[in-house]
Amino acid sequence: TGLGLSISYEIITDKHGGKLYFDSIVMKGTTFVIEIPINHTKG
Repeated sequence: TGLGLSISYEIITDKHGGKLYFDSIVMKGTTFVIEIPINHTKG
């Protein structure tokens, strides 16, 4: 349905104060990076 990435982004950024981004190279693939802080301060 295409909702998985949207839901993941919301959980990582809103609930955990983290970041989700990606690097894509044509004909090579895509790498997704998830960063979640050790000490979370609610924003």
